[in-house]
Amino acid sequence: MMTFVCYPKCSTCRKAEEWLKKNGIDYTVRDIKTDRPSEGEISRWQELSGLPLKRFFNTSGQLYRQLGVRERLETMDRAEQLKLLGSDGMLVRRPILVSGDTILVGFREAEWAEKLLG
Repeated sequence: MMTFVCYPKCSTCRKAEEWLKKNGIDYTVRDIKTDRPSEGEISRWQELSGLPLKRFFNTSGQLYRQLGVRERLETMDRAEQLKLLGSDGMLVRRPILVSGDTILVGFREAEWAEKLLG
């Protein structure tokens, strides 16, 4: 069963969830704010996805801007980045779809269709 990690108030998350339903894909919902991903989960997802860790940051979020993460990111090592991502789900880009070894970060319809519908 796939896990759809999202923030219910996020318009992109709602659009992704509509797409999942429209395509008959079964999933469970995990609210990124109330059940935030741990450092270990983010580390594992990043490794499986092959994406750079900085792609897991929600760069358009208020908290990202308030904390000045963009200015600090380049000087932070992997452990510091993981600790920051694990500290608050609102810092994590969403939605994230977790299905075994497949990790999709952010909603790009073409990418999701290719990975999930073959």
